[in-house]
Amino acid sequence: MPRPAIDLFQQTFGTIPRAAASAPGRVNLIGEHTDYNGGPVLPIAIPARTTAAIGPGAPGDSGVLEAVSTRDRTVVRVRWQEDLPKGWAAYLAGVLRELCTFEAASPDASVRVAIASDVPVGAGLASSAALSVAVAKALAPNLKPRQVAGVAFRAENVHVGVRCGVMDQTIAALGKRDHALLFECASLEATQIPFGARLLLVDTGKRHDLSAGGLNARRAECEEAVKRLKVELPELVWLASWPAEWLHRLKRALPEPLRSRAVHVVSETARARFAAQLLAQRKLKQFGRLLYESHESCRRLYECSSPELDTVVAAAKRAGALGARLTGAGWGGAAIVLVNKTDKKTIPAIQRAYERTYGTTPPITEVKASAGAHDERL
Repeated sequence: MPRPAIDLFQQTFGTIPRAAASAPGRVNLIGEHTDYNGGPVLPIAIPARTTAAIGPGAPGDSGVLEAVSTRDRTVVRVRWQEDLPKGWAAYLAGVLRELCTFEAASPDASVRVAIASDVPVGAGLASSAALSVAVAKALAPNLKPRQVAGVAFRAENVHVGVRCGVMDQTIAALGKRDHALLFECASLEATQIPFGARLLLVDTGKRHDLSAGGLNARRAECEEAVKRLKVELPELVWLASWPAEWLHRLKRALPEPLRSRAVHVVSETARARFAAQLLAQRKLKQFGRLLYESHESCRRLYECSSPELDTVVAAAKRAGALGARLTGAGWGGAAIVLVNKTDKKTIPAIQRAYERTYGTTPPITEVKASAGAHDERL
């Protein structure tokens, strides 16, 4: 969808943009809250994308960022080295700061940016990563995909203050059509795995704000768990590296809620790696069972689910879906449901259950694994 961003740029600034790029949202099939703990994740890029059209600032401006989005069409103007704007424009300023550190942008660069997106904000589909990666790709088209992901990650983590892992930015930059990406967040090893299953995306309509919500608290709990576990295993760096066969030692060493958080991370690490093997072997029934296990662990141990997400997963299971779980950190947002190609019962079953409980019908769409970030034609 490059045209809306390009048209908005021309309408707002009266000139043609110099470049444009887009990046996708994502759903994470499994591996929830393992990324910032050094574990594996298994996301796919989705068709919904964010496009950034960029061009130089007004003559005479120095170090000024002007940004506009189709969401409200209000122009944000800020000196990006001095001030971090509120809201979505903070991600743009963070990208510019990181590109400056990377020597891919001048410290006095003046930039205009127009944004258009069909990635829902706060739905757990990595809208912020799609935004950051699209802007980084447009501003620095010669950077390699992993470099683009790194710039976008540090923009969000260091400057905006969301203590996320690197999964979202990585899949936005490295996504491949009809493939999932097994990404080991500690070693940065990436393996493309064919994915052609039928996957439903259910948007609960409940939005979350990870910069002010439970994500930072959970990350702090995991870091505290690592500190305590170093008494047992001094060389431990990542919580996900704790041996799964030592769960009994972990449980003895940690008080609640650290115990539950750590058990989730260690067990989810094992689940994600096994799930990737099953997916590569096209064993979708066994893969689906791991999705249900992952959701239950997120709900009970990591406490990052919500009643809306639980309603969707329970309805999917009763209808005979192969698997279902929350995706995208939780606390609201979306759920994924894995179904057979011929399944006709799951969608109406979810809709009926949700309508009975909440009085609304959740949007349900089929999603396919899509391509990562790329330049757009002007």
